[in-house]
Amino acid sequence: MNRVIFYVIYPIIWLLSILPMPILYGIADILFFLHFYIFGYRKKVVLKNIAIAFPEKDVKEQEAIAKKFNKNFIDLLVESIKSFTISEKEILKRYQYKNPELVNKYAQEGKSIALVSAHLANWEWSTSLGLVLGTNVFGAYSRIRNDIFENKVKETRQKFGIKGATTSNFINLINSNFKNNIQGAYILLSDQSPRLSKAYYWTLFFGTKVPVHTGAEMLSKKHNMVVINYRSKKIKRGYYEVDFELITETPNLYKDYEVTDQFLKITERNIREQPECYLWTHKRFKHHDRYKDWQKIMLEKQKEKKI
Repeated sequence: MNRVIFYVIYPIIWLLSILPMPILYGIADILFFLHFYIFGYRKKVVLKNIAIAFPEKDVKEQEAIAKKFNKNFIDLLVESIKSFTISEKEILKRYQYKNPELVNKYAQEGKSIALVSAHLANWEWSTSLGLVLGTNVFGAYSRIRNDIFENKVKETRQKFGIKGATTSNFINLINSNFKNNIQGAYILLSDQSPRLSKAYYWTLFFGTKVPVHTGAEMLSKKHNMVVINYRSKKIKRGYYEVDFELITETPNLYKDYEVTDQFLKITERNIREQPECYLWTHKRFKHHDRYKDWQKIMLEKQKEKKI
């Protein structure tokens, strides 16, 4: 059955992928109209998130951000489809890296790097990082149930040099690489909401106390990795610029969660610069009123450890 589904759907994706970008954006305009005005995928979630993040803006301003976000979201969809056949020349023209020498400096010194980032603009085309960084680049991806699609998507994500692993296996990959002295840069998207039972730390994000991912900090401290933020910024339709910003060369000199706080500070600043380019469909603030529930979960875990 998986094979049948693949051979029905993949040719359509491939045919769309080989279309010139102007035609794909024409299709995107039609999809945006259907998506925003008729189907309204997660429209309430998007508006609620924006209202929480920007309480100082009136309803019309919030709705304007939501509309621009939805247009960018559909553009991201067709750009992701383009990834299947986009050439090295075209992706480097459309996805330009401003200062990769910052990362390469540490790579040349033999250091591994935690590349922390957020779901801003087009993060999908960061699969081209392997073209500009002078070290192994590793990225995590969510596993697809259809094994044939899984192999095709993995092949697409790795065609520019990135080595991929499923999210569930990514930490094991990092630990194995350090055990075997394999140097690399690790892409860690760390801005979304963790499961309540997996959270270790709460802090303010856009003025709201929420649980946050701390895995990037824990891994960077465990393996003494340089921590660098990378940000995708939209320049115009179909064109992006990526810049790198050092967070720390020495994560172990920081107190617990200070590296995480610095990452979130940078992320919030970047979102405020282009709010329409953030992934507002994710329920980022869904646990904001569950701090006491989380404390109970933590107490239960402590009791289990003592038994």
